[in-house]
Amino acid sequence: MPIFCDPAAQAGALGGVIGGPVRAVDNLNAAATMLVNDPGEMLVVIGPRTLIDDALAFASHFRMERPPVGVVLIRDQIDVWLLQKALSNGVREVVPIGDDWALSTACERSRHISQRMGAGTTVVTMEPGPRPGPGPEGEIITVFAPKGGVGKTTLATNLGVVLAAEGNEVCVIDLDLTSGDIAISVQLDPVRTLVDAVPMAGHLDTTGAASLLTRYRPGLQMLLAPIAPGDAEKVNAALVSELLSVLRGMFRCIVVDTPAYLSEHVLAAMDVSAHHVLIATPDVPALKNLRVTEDMLDLLGYAKEARSVVLNRSDSNVGLSTEDVERVLRTPIVAHIPSSRAVPLSINNGTPITLANREHPVSRAIARFAQQRLVGAPSAGYAGDSPGRRSRQRNKKRTA
Repeated sequence: MPIFCDPAAQAGALGGVIGGPVRAVDNLNAAATMLVNDPGEMLVVIGPRTLIDDALAFASHFRMERPPVGVVLIRDQIDVWLLQKALSNGVREVVPIGDDWALSTACERSRHISQRMGAGTTVVTMEPGPRPGPGPEGEIITVFAPKGGVGKTTLATNLGVVLAAEGNEVCVIDLDLTSGDIAISVQLDPVRTLVDAVPMAGHLDTTGAASLLTRYRPGLQMLLAPIAPGDAEKVNAALVSELLSVLRGMFRCIVVDTPAYLSEHVLAAMDVSAHHVLIATPDVPALKNLRVTEDMLDLLGYAKEARSVVLNRSDSNVGLSTEDVERVLRTPIVAHIPSSRAVPLSINNGTPITLANREHPVSRAIARFAQQRLVGAPSAGYAGDSPGRRSRQRNKKRTA
């Protein structure tokens, strides 16, 4: 039962938003006592009337004592300083007061991360060792953004085009199972989709995987998201892992587009990915969500070397410099993609900008990023082991 902490807090006030019955307390000492007495509780929401220093001290303490516990902070004002302090002290999410949707989704993301980590387990890290080079199997590149509307699908699609133009056999997978946009963005008819793999679960081979693909252009195939209501629920994370394993033997590069939350399907893709491409735009909500994502990936044991942070619309005049962005994220930005009206025009026309105009600044920025950081660059992930085996070791440790 989640804990809501705020002076004069009432249990029924946010129960429907936070999710289920809520235990309300008016101070953090009481919240800490509840956590000690209830080892299974994994969510604390701290209201706006709790002093920020007290909230940060609480989050910092339980980040060390019980990492799976998620702390969500509600504030009446959110700025770069607050986000930096909150996230550096272990707060998972900071949401504005009165935004019930933001609070609800933040709590749901926090629960999912806590379940993934497993109550009472610790994160496993591998000892440093020699980094493997590209092997005979294809490399998986997962593109993720924890906020919609930042250009994730556009980047994934254009990366597929660029990588195929360099002579690679490429497959782009739309893993946004409920609202994938790749088919419509490149004007493909989704006759075959991911849901058609369900009958083949457990015995999928290259012939079966090939039957699911839709050809887009030479060297580039697409695996499209389901379109019928309810089909997304039929595709489980185990099937995603099986499918990626087969596709690695068929393609040099597999680019995975994802939804804007860390589902089991997304984590299954990240487990076997050589590269995690994280994308944001220079606005406070997008940066906050990306910083939270980076902290979660750290807690889950994913190697930082696997990540490439891409700043889309990087030349937008919104009062945040590159230094401001990197200070919030605590991660260097490896690629800057400029703003351009040509990008939405290319989407509306159904032709990726890297096809419509290869010399456009956006196209050149994407191509440069692919050449410098993806195929041909050193693979990241956990040192000295294959991604699939690393995932199994980590999961085995969590459930021990």
